Amino acid sequence: MKNRKKTAPPALESTRWSSVLEENNIWKEYPRPAMVRDSYWNLNGTWDYRISADSGIPPAYDGTILVPFSPESPLSGVKRQLLPGEYLWYRRRLTLPGDRKGKRVILHFGAVDQECVVYLNGREAGSHAGGYLPFSLDITEYAGDDNELLVRVQDFSDSSYFSRGKQKLEKGGMFYTAQSGIWQTVWLELVPENHIVSVRFTPDYDAACCHILVKASGSSSARIRCGIRPETEEDARRRDDPSLPAASCVPSDTFFLTSGKEYTLPLPDFTAWTPENPFLYHADLDLEEDHVECYFAMRKCDIQTDAAGLRRIFLNNAPYMQTGVLDQGYWPDGLYTAPCDEAFLFDIRSMKELGFNMIRKHIKIEPQRWYYHCDRLGMLVWQDMVCGGTSYRHWFVTYMATLFNALHWSVNDGKQSRSLLSRREEEGQKLFYSETRDTIEALYNHPSIVCWVPFNEGWGQFDALKAADFIRILDPGRLIDHASGWFDQKGGDLCSLHYYFFSLKFTPEPVRALALTEFGGYSWKIPGHSYSEKLYGYGKYDSRQALTEGYRKLLTSTILPAVEKGISATIYTQLSDVEEEVNGLYTYDREILKPDKETVIQLNQAMKDIVNRTGTV
Repeated sequence: MKNRKKTAPPALESTRWSSVLEENNIWKEYPRPAMVRDSYWNLNGTWDYRISADSGIPPAYDGTILVPFSPESPLSGVKRQLLPGEYLWYRRRLTLPGDRKGKRVILHFGAVDQECVVYLNGREAGSHAGGYLPFSLDITEYAGDDNELLVRVQDFSDSSYFSRGKQKLEKGGMFYTAQSGIWQTVWLELVPENHIVSVRFTPDYDAACCHILVKASGSSSARIRCGIRPETEEDARRRDDPSLPAASCVPSDTFFLTSGKEYTLPLPDFTAWTPENPFLYHADLDLEEDHVECYFAMRKCDIQTDAAGLRRIFLNNAPYMQTGVLDQGYWPDGLYTAPCDEAFLFDIRSMKELGFNMIRKHIKIEPQRWYYHCDRLGMLVWQDMVCGGTSYRHWFVTYMATLFNALHWSVNDGKQSRSLLSRREEEGQKLFYSETRDTIEALYNHPSIVCWVPFNEGWGQFDALKAADFIRILDPGRLIDHASGWFDQKGGDLCSLHYYFFSLKFTPEPVRALALTEFGGYSWKIPGHSYSEKLYGYGKYDSRQALTEGYRKLLTSTILPAVEKGISATIYTQLSDVEEEVNGLYTYDREILKPDKETVIQLNQAMKDIVNRTGTV
């Protein structure tokens, strides 16, 4: 491991957005749009960095790094792989306003991969483990007017049972460059001593109400004033920049909440949220000197029986065909970190323009802004939990599992399968449950998310039925795809099929709905827009015409008949190329749409038309 050659990524290292980035204006948009305060300091930009084998505070630094891009990424300016056993240090100066009486100083990290310790003025201010979730530290007692902020990071990548998704030190095929360190926005806010800590919205579509739970610091009897009204364009602009003036609209409902006690807000004439009409409600909350702005939506997604007697996915009590695309969330210039907010918008809008109404976020958790854009633009989301476990047994979880699936053989994911499915360590099992709980808590308020996916194709899978029950208790209002692809344990809400090689065979079930949660993966490598000379995909083509015809044949001969027979959701592999994987609808740099646009639109509409025609009750 110590002798591994440390090389930069291949030639494709930029996108249309990275070429115009300003060094001191990186990811300037407000990072937590579901809970906005006026107080906001963006700490992204140029930091000092050092990579060494020494865990002690370094006496000198190797150079500068552009935060929040990982050192492995071209945009960081470093292009250096952090290896297990090494330490990545960050340093920057932090100036705070002198008048902070009665205020708490809260330091926020969107995500740091994988374990980190934070120091302020030489004192340890806190730590965090896990590479995908946001965390916050109250640094009030460590802070002065002028401060030195240090962050020490270790990343074990795929050498441990920790969650790491598609990251691999020896990348290739369907595994990609491992990344490390700070990869989401770092920011700071000042809050009053008594302030709102969290807000939770739970829509009850059938009862025409929304349950609201607010938690505040300090006294549990704190009373919070809440005003509800439709979201405006001014509100949306403040979610990008909270220094802009607030909307002058008068709330249609005003009431008081008690911290820690759920309040039920009647909404007898509510407007429903759909991808076609992503209607949001705005909430203003005030606790003494603290003011936050939130949003929520009224929508319902469940499994019901349609007019033809088939179990299907329903949205707001009507059959709704979900035509989706798999999204790995990788970029050639930023790896896990999109170059800017506009890049997020491009991915979501371009999929909507192609007729897709759902994105499956594959084995990765995005910054809050990505989900916010799905909320406001109208894009359904299936959210994977991040895979973990020890080294994958490819011969079993990929090759043998594909054969088992074709033969309709089931494999139990209990104790006897722990080694084969790479989840023997009890610490890893506990970590899965802890991170599942934290993921649901972090993303709970986003109406775009309609399905949780705890396991994918057996990687790190164990006791999927128990995992589904665990998720159901935490969030009974969303669908659960308990075992996507292989190793179905007959639980959750969906019989989840992956279709790449053998014929697609299935039988409608009396309780669960059918979903084709991965298929396609057709590839076309375009010179000048591909990451390397290697090619990984499930069907190889050499032109737009050939790829389009292959796509059309796949949809018309196999997928459309499957929708007729009960498939309720389809997820095409995938949104864009990723490194050696050249099976995207778009190239890795998002410059070229590979298949004919109108063909994709027409076939997506054809799937929706089938459900609209045959499924309406």
